[in-house]
Amino acid sequence: MLSTKKIILGLSGGIAAYKSINLIRLLIKSGAEVRVICTKNALNFVTKVTLESISKNKVYCDVFEENNDYATEHVALTDWGDICIVAPATANIIGKYAGGIADDALSTSLLAFNKPVFMAPAMNCKMWDNFSVQRNCSYLKANGVYFIEPTEGFLACGYEGKGRMAEPEDIVNFISNLLTQSACLYGYKALVTAGPTHEAIDPVRFIGNHASGKMGFAIAEALALKGADVTLVCGPVNINTSNHHIKRIDVVSSDDMFNACMDLFPSMNVCIMAAAVADFKPQTTASKKLKKGQNDMLSLEMVQTKDILRNLGNIKKPGQILVGFALETDNEIENARKKLLSKNLDFVVLNSLKDKGAGFGYDTNKISIISAGDVLNFDLKTKKEASEDIVNNFCKILLK
Repeated sequence: MLSTKKIILGLSGGIAAYKSINLIRLLIKSGAEVRVICTKNALNFVTKVTLESISKNKVYCDVFEENNDYATEHVALTDWGDICIVAPATANIIGKYAGGIADDALSTSLLAFNKPVFMAPAMNCKMWDNFSVQRNCSYLKANGVYFIEPTEGFLACGYEGKGRMAEPEDIVNFISNLLTQSACLYGYKALVTAGPTHEAIDPVRFIGNHASGKMGFAIAEALALKGADVTLVCGPVNINTSNHHIKRIDVVSSDDMFNACMDLFPSMNVCIMAAAVADFKPQTTASKKLKKGQNDMLSLEMVQTKDILRNLGNIKKPGQILVGFALETDNEIENARKKLLSKNLDFVVLNSLKDKGAGFGYDTNKISIISAGDVLNFDLKTKKEASEDIVNNFCKILLK
């Protein structure tokens, strides 16, 4: 999986920097091209000449060095690289990255890099256990940074404990295995919908539902981590995406979502309709705010909204995967199977409002995946974990 990869290797100032010489050799042996970005302190442990001789590329270690190829070399290098490995990753560089600090060549490049980042920490065991280091690691992990955990053993400082940088062979194997697992959707385009729609009654009021968008956003993130280029069409929600491979399109009404999906779907490989689109909307929308006191009662004539999922199913081409959601209160499996057949879906993700902790507003979900010949039931999980189950399910379909 590392063959032809362009790898940026970041070195920070730790004694484990000497191991990075062998790491460069192994990466090149795997077919990768390696360019090194290092802090000035890293050069106290390994020389610039050695790094350039082994990598066969110029080392970037000073933002303002006179012989830099570009004035913005930190940006040019991050455009070039496919992945970035920081090994060793000291407490200092981990803290800078978590805090958004850019004051040297490596920290500046990390902030400009929007592709997979791997960190192999190396430090004293007491530093590794420090609450601030663990907080920073947890924050970076939550934002998609991969950590290759340090090992236990004798440390250069004389202590014995957890803090040794993983061996170069283990770092290469970790990255290769992860890229293999993540590559099933590389090159695929995915469309995801999320959140509610708001159907206007007048300029200030609308009909909507309690959908938070959390499930759809989690699915978009899971798809992006599998290598897909994701377009997320979302109704009015207050959630942000973290993966740079997700393009977000904000809509308000069911008509807005219909138009966006019909326009995008023909160029997509995968579509997961997780949005809770309104089934009905007011037949007419008042041009001015409806005032209280004009009438004792207000009647609204409602009409059905366009069935986005059915329309997508009608134009689905061979090879496209179309997934729908069903939120049911009774006859759950039977209703989900009807939806599967009537809308030409590959599978349906079923939620039941009878399940505690599932449905609108929760951070957890309990799903069943209904396909033509099978029903897969899952335990109550976080929406992130449930999204991974959904994405893994159609990765199996793709690999058949």
